[in-house]
Amino acid sequence: MQLAVIGRGNVGGGLADLWEEAGHDVRRIGREGGDVSDAEAVLVAVPGGAIAETLDRVQGIEGKTVIDATNLWGVDPPPGFSSNAEFVKSRSNGPTAKSFNTNFAALYDRIGQARSTPSNMWSGDEEARQVVEQLNRDAGYEPVYAGPLENAVAQENFLKITSGISQGGMGPFFYRMAPPDQL
Repeated sequence: MQLAVIGRGNVGGGLADLWEEAGHDVRRIGREGGDVSDAEAVLVAVPGGAIAETLDRVQGIEGKTVIDATNLWGVDPPPGFSSNAEFVKSRSNGPTAKSFNTNFAALYDRIGQARSTPSNMWSGDEEARQVVEQLNRDAGYEPVYAGPLENAVAQENFLKITSGISQGGMGPFFYRMAPPDQL
C-alpha cells in the first residue's frame, strides 16, 4: 500500500518503520507539509495542537483515508470540533479514523516480544475499516473497533487513563482486549 505519514516523531516515525518492514511504500512528511496525492492512506501523527497548522501545509489529502494518531495534551481540538479526528475529516472529506493514539510508541520495537498480540483501539468511519485494520495488523496489533468517529473524543480521553496507569508505576505497557475465550 502507498502510505504517507505526516510526522517524523516517535509515533509517525515508529509506525513508518513498522509499515516499511511489512512491505508498504511509505512517504515520510514532517510538519512542514508536502504532497500526499500518491498515497492510498495518510497517517497524521503530529502534536495535537499543531494539527490545523500542519494540515494547512498538506496538499492532496482530499478524499483520502486518513488516520488521526494525535493526542490533545493540554490543548483543545480546533474550535467547533469535539475531537481532532473530526477536524481531520472536515479537511480530508474522506474516510477517517482515530487510531494509534493509545499505545506507547516507546514499545513499538517490542511488539513481537509480547506473548499475545497487543490490542490497538480505533474508532471511525466504516469506509476506513479495511485500511485501518490492515495497518494495525501490519504494525503488530490486533485492531479493536471502538465505534464511529463520534467516539474519537472518548478515545482521546482514554489516554488519560493509560497515562495514569503508566505514571502510577507500571511504565509503558501493552493492553489486550478480547473475548474470554481468546485470552
